[in-house]
Amino acid sequence: MKKTALPKRPRSLTERKARAAAITARLAEVYPDSRCALVHQNAFELLVATVLSAQCTDERVNSVTPTLFTAYPDPAQMAQADLGDLEKILHPLGFYRAKARAVSELSHALVTDFAGQVPDTLAELVTLRGVGRKTANVVLGNVFGVPGITVDTHVGRLARRWAWTYETDPVKAEYELNKLLPPEIWTVTCHRTIDHGRAVCHSRKPNCGQCPLTDLCPSYDLYITQ
Repeated sequence: MKKTALPKRPRSLTERKARAAAITARLAEVYPDSRCALVHQNAFELLVATVLSAQCTDERVNSVTPTLFTAYPDPAQMAQADLGDLEKILHPLGFYRAKARAVSELSHALVTDFAGQVPDTLAELVTLRGVGRKTANVVLGNVFGVPGITVDTHVGRLARRWAWTYETDPVKAEYELNKLLPPEIWTVTCHRTIDHGRAVCHSRKPNCGQCPLTDLCPSYDLYITQ
């Protein structure tokens, strides 16, 4: 497939919000039960799982976290874990040495700086090893009910195809999406967008023929003719 031009987007913010509202409403109809794909029981488990998901599929993370959290169910126990033992458990994920150090160090920080509790603010979360805005927003939105836009690969790709943003930098894209979408749907819209990206709007060859958003998508004409 040849690289396509970016779709045109309405000039006014009002028009862009209207298109975004129509797309998010359709996503809600198609994916009413979307939720975080990382299996977790509490804030600590989701925090660690999200850190581990960097450059790795959620399915692969879910395959190792039961063993990890059975052995080290809380920050205090993970902070005391032998680094070699963590590496053995995380070996299937790739970059397992760096990830073992990251979860060990963030566990230490939770114990020493936050009394063993996962903080509920973005400013505090991003002080932890391996935690950026994306990871922090995942935890805040799915555990603490604090709205946040999580611009992962799928959300970034589809947001550009829907002309919500032209930004490739996740933080800049997050700020643009914040202006378009009401806060109360930020978290769930990210889940629905991810589900749509996985099911239909693939990176290399979007399945436009089976897409329920064809009448709303400004990129449809760019891809359907290829």
